[in-house]
Amino acid sequence: MGNVVCSCLQGDNAQVRLRLSQLLHSEVEELYSGSADEVTGVEGDICEVELAGCLRDFFLNNTAVPLDVGQEVIVESDGGYDFGMVYSTGRIARKKFVLKGLDRKHETRPVILRLATPEDLVMLKDVMKKQDEIRDVCIAKVRRHALELKLVDVELRMDQQKLSIYYTSSHRVDFRNLVRDLAGEFRARIQMVQITTREEARRANAFGPCGCMLCCSSWLQKIHANPFADKTQYADTGNADSHAFNITGLCNKPKCCLGFSKNDPAASSCKGPQLPVAGTLLSTPDGPAVIDSVDLEKKVVWIVYEAGSRKRRLPLERFNAMFLQKRERRS
Repeated sequence: MGNVVCSCLQGDNAQVRLRLSQLLHSEVEELYSGSADEVTGVEGDICEVELAGCLRDFFLNNTAVPLDVGQEVIVESDGGYDFGMVYSTGRIARKKFVLKGLDRKHETRPVILRLATPEDLVMLKDVMKKQDEIRDVCIAKVRRHALELKLVDVELRMDQQKLSIYYTSSHRVDFRNLVRDLAGEFRARIQMVQITTREEARRANAFGPCGCMLCCSSWLQKIHANPFADKTQYADTGNADSHAFNITGLCNKPKCCLGFSKNDPAASSCKGPQLPVAGTLLSTPDGPAVIDSVDLEKKVVWIVYEAGSRKRRLPLERFNAMFLQKRERRS
Protein backbone atom coordinates (compact mmCIF):
# COMPACT_ATOMS: atom_id res chain seq x y z
CA MET A 1 0.00 0.00 0.00
CA GLY A 2 1.49 3.30 -1.04
CA ASN A 3 1.96 6.45 0.96
CA VAL A 4 -0.30 8.53 -1.28
CA VAL A 5 -2.49 10.04 1.41
CA CYS A 6 -6.06 11.19 0.96
CA SER A 7 -6.60 13.23 4.13
CA CYS A 8 -7.29 16.57 2.44
CA LEU A 9 -10.53 18.24 3.45
CA GLN A 10 -10.90 19.79 0.00
CA GLY A 11 -10.52 16.59 -2.02
CA ASP A 12 -13.17 14.67 -3.95
CA ASN A 13 -13.71 12.11 -1.19
CA ALA A 14 -14.40 14.83 1.38
CA GLN A 15 -16.92 16.40 -1.00
CA VAL A 16 -18.72 13.05 -1.34
CA ARG A 17 -19.02 12.71 2.45
CA LEU A 18 -20.24 16.29 2.80
CA ARG A 19 -22.82 15.76 0.05
CA LEU A 20 -24.17 12.69 1.85
CA SER A 21 -24.41 14.70 5.07
CA GLN A 22 -26.27 17.49 3.25
CA LEU A 23 -28.78 14.99 1.84
CA LEU A 24 -29.31 13.55 5.33
CA HIS A 25 -29.94 17.00 6.77
CA SER A 26 -32.46 17.88 4.08
CA GLU A 27 -34.40 14.64 4.65
CA VAL A 28 -34.45 15.15 8.42
CA GLU A 29 -35.70 18.70 8.06
CA GLU A 30 -38.53 17.51 5.81
CA LEU A 31 -39.53 14.75 8.23
CA TYR A 32 -39.36 16.78 11.47
CA SER A 33 -39.98 20.32 10.27
CA GLY A 34 -43.19 20.70 12.28
CA SER A 35 -42.28 18.67 15.37
CA ALA A 36 -40.47 19.68 18.55
CA ASP A 37 -36.84 18.78 19.07
CA GLU A 38 -36.77 15.60 21.16
CA VAL A 39 -33.06 15.95 22.05
CA THR A 40 -32.73 17.62 25.45
CA GLY A 41 -29.87 18.24 27.86
CA VAL A 42 -27.50 19.68 25.24
CA GLU A 43 -26.47 23.23 26.01
CA GLY A 44 -25.27 25.61 23.31
CA ASP A 45 -25.14 25.35 19.54
CA ILE A 46 -23.33 22.05 18.95
CA CYS A 47 -21.75 21.41 15.53
CA GLU A 48 -19.86 18.38 14.26
CA VAL A 49 -16.72 19.39 12.38
CA GLU A 50 -14.56 17.19 10.17
CA LEU A 51 -10.82 17.70 10.53
CA ALA A 52 -7.92 16.34 8.49
CA GLY A 53 -7.68 12.56 8.21
CA CYS A 54 -11.47 11.95 8.40
CA LEU A 55 -11.42 12.86 12.12
CA ARG A 56 -14.59 14.41 13.53
CA ASP A 57 -15.30 16.16 16.80
CA PHE A 58 -18.03 18.31 18.34
CA PHE A 59 -17.52 22.04 18.83
CA LEU A 60 -19.54 24.89 20.29
CA ASN A 61 -20.49 27.54 17.75
CA ASN A 62 -19.25 30.86 19.17
CA THR A 63 -19.44 32.73 15.88
CA ALA A 64 -22.99 34.03 16.53
CA VAL A 65 -23.76 32.96 12.95
CA PRO A 66 -25.84 29.87 12.04
CA LEU A 67 -23.58 27.41 10.24
CA ASP A 68 -24.42 25.10 7.35
CA VAL A 69 -22.92 21.78 6.30
CA GLY A 70 -19.80 22.26 4.18
CA GLN A 71 -18.75 25.65 5.54
CA GLU A 72 -15.03 26.08 6.23
CA VAL A 73 -14.23 27.13 9.79
CA ILE A 74 -11.30 27.71 12.13
CA VAL A 75 -11.63 25.71 15.35
CA GLU A 76 -9.87 25.62 18.70
CA SER A 77 -7.45 22.71 18.90
CA ASP A 78 -5.30 21.76 21.90
CA GLY A 79 -3.97 25.20 22.72
CA GLY A 80 -3.90 26.35 19.11
CA TYR A 81 -6.17 26.43 16.11
CA ASP A 82 -6.88 24.24 13.10
CA PHE A 83 -8.91 24.13 9.90
CA GLY A 84 -12.12 22.11 9.53
CA MET A 85 -15.40 21.74 7.70
CA VAL A 86 -18.85 21.67 9.26
CA TYR A 87 -20.18 18.13 8.90
CA SER A 88 -23.46 18.24 10.80
CA THR A 89 -25.48 20.86 12.66
CA GLY A 90 -28.79 21.31 14.46
CA ARG A 91 -30.90 18.29 15.32
CA ILE A 92 -28.55 15.71 13.79
CA ALA A 93 -25.45 17.06 15.55
CA ARG A 94 -27.25 17.11 18.92
CA LYS A 95 -28.53 13.57 18.39
CA LYS A 96 -25.03 12.30 17.58
CA PHE A 97 -23.68 14.14 20.62
CA VAL A 98 -26.17 12.39 22.90
CA LEU A 99 -25.76 8.95 21.29
CA LYS A 100 -22.00 9.07 21.92
CA GLY A 101 -22.61 9.88 25.57
CA LEU A 102 -20.76 13.18 25.44
CA ASP A 103 -23.62 15.01 27.18
CA ARG A 104 -22.95 13.00 30.35
CA LYS A 105 -19.23 13.79 30.58
CA HIS A 106 -19.76 17.49 31.35
CA GLU A 107 -16.46 18.43 29.74
CA THR A 108 -15.58 21.82 28.35
CA ARG A 109 -16.05 21.56 24.61
CA PRO A 110 -13.69 23.30 22.17
CA VAL A 111 -15.22 26.13 20.19
CA ILE A 112 -15.49 27.26 16.60
CA LEU A 113 -13.50 30.49 16.52
CA ARG A 114 -14.61 31.97 13.20
CA LEU A 115 -15.34 31.29 9.58
CA ALA A 116 -12.32 30.64 7.38
CA THR A 117 -11.10 33.54 5.26
CA PRO A 118 -9.29 33.48 1.89
CA GLU A 119 -6.05 34.14 3.79
CA ASP A 120 -6.68 31.00 5.85
CA LEU A 121 -7.09 28.93 2.67
CA VAL A 122 -3.77 30.24 1.34
CA MET A 123 -2.11 29.32 4.65
CA LEU A 124 -3.69 25.87 4.49
CA LYS A 125 -2.21 25.24 1.03
CA ASP A 126 1.24 26.25 2.29
CA VAL A 127 0.90 23.83 5.20
CA MET A 128 -0.08 20.99 2.84
CA LYS A 129 2.98 21.70 0.68
CA LYS A 130 5.20 21.54 3.77
CA GLN A 131 3.68 18.18 4.71
CA ASP A 132 5.20 16.55 1.61
CA GLU A 133 8.67 17.78 2.60
CA ILE A 134 8.11 16.78 6.23
CA ARG A 135 7.09 13.26 5.16
CA ASP A 136 10.36 12.76 3.27
CA VAL A 137 12.40 14.03 6.24
CA CYS A 138 10.51 11.75 8.65
CA ILE A 139 11.07 8.67 6.45
CA ALA A 140 14.80 9.44 6.29
CA LYS A 141 15.04 9.85 10.07
CA VAL A 142 13.12 6.60 10.70
CA ARG A 143 15.67 4.77 8.55
CA ARG A 144 18.52 6.55 10.29
CA HIS A 145 17.27 5.42 13.71
CA ALA A 146 16.65 1.90 12.31
CA LEU A 147 13.11 1.71 13.68
CA GLU A 148 10.86 -1.16 12.62
CA LEU A 149 7.77 0.85 11.75
CA LYS A 150 5.98 1.97 8.62
CA LEU A 151 5.29 5.67 8.34
CA VAL A 152 1.80 6.12 6.89
CA ASP A 153 0.96 9.82 7.13
CA VAL A 154 2.02 13.10 8.68
CA GLU A 155 -0.29 15.97 9.66
CA LEU A 156 0.95 19.47 10.41
CA ARG A 157 -1.61 21.52 12.27
CA MET A 158 -2.60 24.80 10.64
CA ASP A 159 -0.78 26.91 13.25
CA GLN A 160 2.33 24.70 12.65
CA GLN A 161 2.74 24.13 16.38
CA LYS A 162 1.92 20.41 16.37
CA LEU A 163 3.06 17.60 14.07
CA SER A 164 1.21 14.24 14.19
CA ILE A 165 2.94 11.20 12.71
CA TYR A 166 0.81 8.13 11.95
CA TYR A 167 2.52 4.76 11.67
CA THR A 168 1.89 1.03 11.77
CA SER A 169 4.00 -1.57 13.54
CA SER A 170 3.56 -5.18 14.60
CA HIS A 171 5.20 -4.58 17.98
CA ARG A 172 6.08 -1.86 20.45
CA VAL A 173 8.60 0.72 19.22
CA ASP A 174 10.87 2.96 21.31
CA PHE A 175 10.77 6.22 19.32
CA ARG A 176 11.95 8.63 22.02
CA ASN A 177 15.16 9.50 20.17
CA LEU A 178 13.17 9.99 16.96
CA VAL A 179 10.76 12.39 18.70
CA ARG A 180 13.63 14.47 20.09
CA ASP A 181 15.27 14.58 16.67
CA LEU A 182 12.04 15.67 14.94
CA ALA A 183 11.23 18.26 17.61
CA GLY A 184 14.61 19.87 17.10
CA GLU A 185 14.18 19.78 13.33
CA PHE A 186 10.68 21.28 13.02
CA ARG A 187 10.37 23.27 16.28
CA ALA A 188 6.94 21.79 16.95
CA ARG A 189 5.30 19.38 19.37
CA ILE A 190 5.55 15.83 18.04
CA GLN A 191 2.73 13.28 18.46
CA MET A 192 3.30 9.66 17.43
CA VAL A 193 0.04 7.83 16.66
CA GLN A 194 -0.05 4.09 16.01
CA ILE A 195 -2.93 3.10 13.72
CA THR A 196 -4.36 -0.18 12.44
CA THR A 197 -4.17 -1.52 8.91
CA ARG A 198 -7.82 -0.55 8.41
CA GLU A 199 -7.02 3.07 9.24
CA GLU A 200 -4.00 2.88 6.92
CA ALA A 201 -6.23 1.72 4.08
CA ARG A 202 -8.66 4.52 4.84
CA ARG A 203 -5.89 7.10 4.51
CA ALA A 204 -4.59 5.64 1.23
CA ASN A 205 -5.85 7.03 -2.06
CA ALA A 206 -6.40 3.57 -3.55
CA PHE A 207 -8.95 1.55 -5.50
CA GLY A 208 -10.46 -1.76 -4.47
CA PRO A 209 -10.73 -4.98 -6.53
CA CYS A 210 -14.19 -3.79 -7.67
CA GLY A 211 -12.56 -0.87 -9.52
CA CYS A 212 -14.10 1.79 -7.24
CA MET A 213 -12.50 3.99 -4.60
CA LEU A 214 -12.25 2.27 -1.23
CA CYS A 215 -15.49 2.62 0.74
CA CYS A 216 -13.63 3.50 3.95
CA SER A 217 -11.78 6.44 2.37
CA SER A 218 -14.51 7.74 0.05
CA TRP A 219 -17.90 7.70 1.79
CA LEU A 220 -17.98 5.27 4.73
CA GLN A 221 -18.38 7.24 7.95
CA LYS A 222 -17.27 4.50 10.34
CA ILE A 223 -14.86 1.61 9.84
CA HIS A 224 -16.44 -1.76 10.61
CA ALA A 225 -14.56 -3.65 13.30
CA ASN A 226 -16.11 -6.95 12.19
CA PRO A 227 -18.26 -6.94 9.04
CA PHE A 228 -18.98 -10.66 9.65
CA ALA A 229 -20.90 -10.04 12.87
CA ASP A 230 -24.24 -10.85 11.22
CA LYS A 231 -22.88 -12.73 8.19
CA THR A 232 -22.37 -16.23 9.54
CA GLN A 233 -22.76 -17.84 6.12
CA TYR A 234 -19.42 -16.37 4.97
CA ALA A 235 -17.52 -18.40 7.53
CA ASP A 236 -18.85 -21.73 6.20
CA THR A 237 -17.50 -22.25 2.71
CA GLY A 238 -16.40 -25.21 0.67
CA ASN A 239 -13.93 -23.36 -1.54
CA ALA A 240 -11.65 -21.67 0.97
CA ASP A 241 -8.85 -20.57 -1.38
CA SER A 242 -10.89 -18.43 -3.76
CA HIS A 243 -13.17 -17.34 -0.92
CA ALA A 244 -10.28 -15.87 1.10
CA PHE A 245 -9.17 -13.86 -1.92
CA ASN A 246 -12.68 -12.53 -2.56
CA ILE A 247 -13.36 -11.32 0.98
CA THR A 248 -9.95 -9.79 1.88
CA GLY A 249 -9.39 -6.09 1.26
CA LEU A 250 -6.21 -4.03 0.89
CA CYS A 251 -5.89 -3.92 4.67
CA ASN A 252 -5.60 -7.75 4.79
CA LYS A 253 -8.84 -7.75 6.78
CA PRO A 254 -12.39 -8.69 5.74
CA LYS A 255 -13.84 -6.13 3.34
CA CYS A 256 -16.08 -3.49 4.90
CA CYS A 257 -18.56 -3.83 2.03
CA LEU A 258 -19.43 -7.34 3.23
CA GLY A 259 -21.32 -5.70 6.08
CA PHE A 260 -23.81 -4.33 3.53
CA SER A 261 -24.46 -7.60 1.68
CA LYS A 262 -27.77 -9.34 2.17
CA ASN A 263 -28.11 -12.62 3.97
CA ASP A 264 -29.03 -15.40 1.54
CA PRO A 265 -31.12 -18.04 3.31
CA ALA A 266 -30.53 -20.45 0.43
CA ALA A 267 -26.76 -20.13 0.76
CA SER A 268 -26.83 -20.37 4.54
CA SER A 269 -29.01 -23.48 4.36
CA CYS A 270 -26.49 -25.28 2.11
CA LYS A 271 -24.87 -27.16 4.98
CA GLY A 272 -24.59 -30.73 6.14
CA PRO A 273 -25.50 -33.49 3.67
CA GLN A 274 -26.78 -31.10 0.99
CA LEU A 275 -23.35 -29.50 0.50
CA PRO A 276 -21.09 -31.44 -1.89
CA VAL A 277 -17.47 -31.85 -0.89
CA ALA A 278 -14.62 -31.35 -3.34
CA GLY A 279 -12.83 -34.60 -4.15
CA THR A 280 -15.91 -36.83 -3.77
CA LEU A 281 -16.15 -39.67 -6.32
CA LEU A 282 -19.36 -39.85 -8.35
CA SER A 283 -20.96 -42.45 -10.58
CA THR A 284 -22.63 -40.79 -13.56
CA PRO A 285 -24.25 -42.14 -16.77
CA ASP A 286 -21.19 -40.85 -18.66
CA GLY A 287 -18.73 -42.66 -16.41
CA PRO A 288 -16.91 -42.08 -13.11
CA ALA A 289 -16.29 -38.46 -12.11
CA VAL A 290 -14.97 -36.44 -9.20
CA ILE A 291 -16.13 -33.13 -7.71
CA ASP A 292 -13.51 -30.53 -8.67
CA SER A 293 -14.82 -27.42 -6.87
CA VAL A 294 -17.94 -25.81 -5.39
CA ASP A 295 -18.87 -22.16 -5.88
CA LEU A 296 -21.50 -21.35 -3.24
CA GLU A 297 -21.84 -17.73 -4.33
CA LYS A 298 -22.91 -18.77 -7.85
CA LYS A 299 -24.41 -22.06 -6.59
CA VAL A 300 -22.42 -24.09 -9.10
CA VAL A 301 -20.65 -27.47 -8.83
CA TRP A 302 -17.80 -28.39 -11.18
CA ILE A 303 -17.15 -32.09 -11.84
CA VAL A 304 -14.34 -33.72 -13.83
CA TYR A 305 -14.78 -37.01 -15.68
CA GLU A 306 -11.96 -39.51 -15.24
CA ALA A 307 -12.04 -40.40 -18.92
CA GLY A 308 -10.61 -37.49 -20.89
CA SER A 309 -10.52 -35.08 -17.92
CA ARG A 310 -13.59 -33.33 -19.30
CA LYS A 311 -15.11 -30.67 -17.03
CA ARG A 312 -18.82 -30.13 -16.53
CA ARG A 313 -20.71 -27.33 -14.79
CA LEU A 314 -23.84 -28.23 -12.84
CA PRO A 315 -26.19 -25.94 -10.88
CA LEU A 316 -26.27 -26.89 -7.21
CA GLU A 317 -30.00 -27.71 -7.25
CA ARG A 318 -29.58 -30.02 -10.23
CA PHE A 319 -26.57 -31.69 -8.62
CA ASN A 320 -28.54 -32.36 -5.44
CA ALA A 321 -31.42 -33.76 -7.49
CA MET A 322 -29.12 -36.05 -9.48
CA PHE A 323 -26.93 -37.42 -6.69
CA LEU A 324 -27.87 -36.50 -3.12
CA GLN A 325 -31.58 -37.28 -3.41
CA LYS A 326 -30.77 -40.67 -4.98
CA ARG A 327 -28.56 -41.52 -2.03
CA GLU A 328 -31.34 -40.57 0.40
CA ARG A 329 -33.82 -42.82 -1.40
CA ARG A 330 -31.37 -45.74 -1.34
CA SER A 331 -30.74 -45.29 2.37
